[in-house]
Amino acid sequence: MSLNLTGSNDDVEATDAMAREGNDDDQMGRGSLSMAWYGVASAFFFVYIGAAMAVAYGTVDALIGLVLAIVSYWLINAVLSKYAINNRTTVAQFSRTILGTTGSTIATIIFALVAIYYAVFEGSIIAYAFMAMFGGEMWMWSLVVVLYSTPLVFGGARRFIDKLNGWLMPIYFFGLVAAVVWAGVVYGFSDTWITHDVGPVPFAMGGPGWLATFAGYMGIWIMMMYTMDYAALGKRKDITFHQNITFGWLFYALAYGFAAFVGIFLTFTIPGVEVSETGLAGGMVSMMGVLGLLVIWVSQTRINTANYYLGAANLQAFGERLRIKLPSVVWLIITAVIVYLLMLLPIVQYLLIALAYQGVLVTAWVSIAVTHIVLSKRRREEHAAIGDHHYRAFNSNGLIAWIVGTVVGLVFLQFGTINPDLAGVGATWGPILTVVLSAAVYAILWRTNPSSRTGLIRVVNE
Repeated sequence: MSLNLTGSNDDVEATDAMAREGNDDDQMGRGSLSMAWYGVASAFFFVYIGAAMAVAYGTVDALIGLVLAIVSYWLINAVLSKYAINNRTTVAQFSRTILGTTGSTIATIIFALVAIYYAVFEGSIIAYAFMAMFGGEMWMWSLVVVLYSTPLVFGGARRFIDKLNGWLMPIYFFGLVAAVVWAGVVYGFSDTWITHDVGPVPFAMGGPGWLATFAGYMGIWIMMMYTMDYAALGKRKDITFHQNITFGWLFYALAYGFAAFVGIFLTFTIPGVEVSETGLAGGMVSMMGVLGLLVIWVSQTRINTANYYLGAANLQAFGERLRIKLPSVVWLIITAVIVYLLMLLPIVQYLLIALAYQGVLVTAWVSIAVTHIVLSKRRREEHAAIGDHHYRAFNSNGLIAWIVGTVVGLVFLQFGTINPDLAGVGATWGPILTVVLSAAVYAILWRTNPSSRTGLIRVVNE
């Protein structure tokens, strides 16, 4: 069969057939994939960010922004997960279409570094909790965390952990419920956590608190990229299930909604607790002892299996683009070494800054990806079976849109440096304008430069 994959309408049906060929036998079942993905829900960071937003903007505004964030995540991931499952395509493979092979290398390394950053961050929380419980030094506990986490990502061990995650989930869930009850019994139940109000939000904040909260959650749109890599492992017959349950509203109601409720309650109930991830973790360990440590260890270990796996997988993809061929286990060890070295630095202190900058890069990519999928919904140009040599080195459509959106977002982030009174304006509107401009520019180029729609340059013979 000879397929012209340059975007001709005459070949849509043939391309669709190729995208659907093969069966689902080698893909993960809905239960296994859901259990693997729900390990991501237990990031203690989600507890922290909900509390931070409530402290900054008031509980009611924070909850409104949170609901809007959950809905937006659900809708966007419904598009990305369906496409990834249908085409069995990862972020690295899909990026070849919108950015070209060389351009996709940039997206791949950004994904790898962000996943590594989260591995560092979440690992630091475990190390901090161990230190709070048993004493010692952070470097020692950091080493312990890396040494036990790395083997969990090896082939057979990772599959075992993916299955175990389903059983560990109740420990995380009921552990946080116990923390809420414990804090209420010890320090008293009150309505302070739900009535906290900061008053009228000044212009310097960039808009109402709910909008600032919504923009804050855009800083972790890296979850969209996580979704695509995980969804590529699913069966096509389970698409609807994964759109709603695995990667949809239920997941984010738990990961963001439930976690935010816990974080807000603990912050306004435990006296003197610092509104930071380490502060909340330390507060739980101080209050609950071994049980608090167990909840933190379980939750952070679950999320870090995903961080290590995706960090190593995308680092490997980046290396292979540079013609560096190494076994997967070597890339995992390299990832672990990088994680440990970064854990020795005070990286937790720079969480919000890092989120803002990586958020601009990631939201621009997500905006372009969704726009491409929506505009090409009748086509199936992208498929994992297509080799790199069939793609352009650079796809001008995607690169121009990505650069425009990213530059605007980064400029807005500098507002706070230029004038501290405008920091809120930059933080709120930077990611929003990044998404809007990236999508708009890509859509315009899609219409005016059709030859670059697919990123493909030649005929594929099968």
